[in-house]
Amino acid sequence: MLYIADFHIHSKYSRATSRSLDLENIDLWCRKKGINICGTGDFTHPKWLSEIKEKLVEAGNGLLALKNQEEKIPQPPLTRGQEKIPSTSFIKGGNMVYFILTTEISCIYKQGGKTRRIHLILFAPTIEVVEKINQELEKRGCNLKSDGRPIVGLSAKEVAKIVFAASPDCMVIPAHAWTPWFSVFGSKSGFDTIEECFEELAPQIFAIETGLSSDPAMNWRLSKLDKITLISNSDAHSPENLGREANVLEIVDSKNLYQDIVRILKEKDNKQFLYTIEFFPEEGKYHFDGHATCKISLSPEETKKNKGICPTCRKPLVIGVLNRVEELADRPEGEQPANLIPYKSLVPLREIIAEAMDQGRATKRVVAEYDKLIARGESEFNILLNLDYEDLKKITLSEIVEGIKRVREGKLIIAPGYDGVYGTVKIFSEQEKKKNRQERLL
Repeated sequence: MLYIADFHIHSKYSRATSRSLDLENIDLWCRKKGINICGTGDFTHPKWLSEIKEKLVEAGNGLLALKNQEEKIPQPPLTRGQEKIPSTSFIKGGNMVYFILTTEISCIYKQGGKTRRIHLILFAPTIEVVEKINQELEKRGCNLKSDGRPIVGLSAKEVAKIVFAASPDCMVIPAHAWTPWFSVFGSKSGFDTIEECFEELAPQIFAIETGLSSDPAMNWRLSKLDKITLISNSDAHSPENLGREANVLEIVDSKNLYQDIVRILKEKDNKQFLYTIEFFPEEGKYHFDGHATCKISLSPEETKKNKGICPTCRKPLVIGVLNRVEELADRPEGEQPANLIPYKSLVPLREIIAEAMDQGRATKRVVAEYDKLIARGESEFNILLNLDYEDLKKITLSEIVEGIKRVREGKLIIAPGYDGVYGTVKIFSEQEKKKNRQERLL
């Protein structure tokens, strides 16, 4: 069976997240998106863990599922002449949404004469193991009630020790590994190698999350990562952002999906890990160097010319992901390792609809068209990845079909993000939008 998995998300108990991030809404939006396996997020938070215990049950396959889960998402009625496009079995796991126990930890500590800020994704096989991890963190003075993504004064290695002691089946994966401020390779507070960060525990770190501002091709430039599995997740702070990055796995006749996922990531099994689904990395908010307050965005070459100094305020620039990759890379751009896992870059469907309709992504017209498309195309990923153009033309506007086509072909207009400012991805030029507006008035 093929599964789309988004392991790193957050709950309503994390800072700066939507209040609608409860288990019911996560389940609903996973169905809309076409996600089969979703991280619970935030299992260190006592209130969220209580909800996990209350609302999820063992699914009989090593993962959890929502109690009394229905098989279909709510769909608006179809009017006469509207046909539903049948699934082409892109996702064979069915409509069920399974949950895997995950959380994110923010480690802030001193090492090597420098303040380190490292975010880690933790995976646990059972609630009993989660409780062991939480108890050990609390024994060390960690305040788990303060935030769904708690800040702890422990090193990444200390957290890893706690997690692996709770169960050898746990995983520790560095989150968004390249972002400047909070990552294992971050330009502001990270390390140059996994070994430097985790020391003797480094062999037990067998995967990293590439993050929104980098894609696998950028990571392939570091030969030290050839044995490391690259995963991609949404880090969603709202239900609508679930699946903006994800992982596509093929798992046949599984008796324990959790154990299968661990093995696939540990072995970097590119026969069962088919590909990752990616943001265009330029859209990430730390791709280029720059200064948000000065509205300055610079490529690595431009930063070098300016000697790392903002040309406006004369203070040091925030060095972005692309520049940091350039610094650590030992391969030229375009060179690939032998055992790579491929990837596909997408733009979320609501953004494509908004571009095609020349509307805001949260407007009633865009939301209505999105819901109609999900009702007729089965899921967002089925629409973006699988349906052919003739089928798409039966269920939506020609401009939206053209937008999906351009995304698949990578024919986009992109302005890179920098210093916390998201980049912009445009599908249609301003001239094309103007022409479309005029045609709609005729």
